[in-house]
Amino acid sequence: MNSMKEAMSEAMEHPIATEPRARPKAEHREGKIARSIEQQTAKIPSDAFLWSAVGSIGAALTLRMIGKGEAANFVGQWAPTLLILGMYNKMIKLHGSDGT
Repeated sequence: MNSMKEAMSEAMEHPIATEPRARPKAEHREGKIARSIEQQTAKIPSDAFLWSAVGSIGAALTLRMIGKGEAANFVGQWAPTLLILGMYNKMIKLHGSDGT
């Protein structure tokens, strides 16, 4: 029973280390274009996406305050997209494009 608790504790502390490392089948691997795009975007720091999202929120607030509501809505909708792109970028850095 004690070894089971230790194993669970280990898995909770290091979840990435316990993930299976099976290689995907050839038909499920990323193409050359996707892989090259991911290699280039992996060079972008993860916090760049966060600060870009915060900037779009600030720009939207500024546009709203000067009476440009339609433009404010447009710019404000960039924030979730930037945050999702940042999450994807982080996943690629941690797990690789093919999950290997």
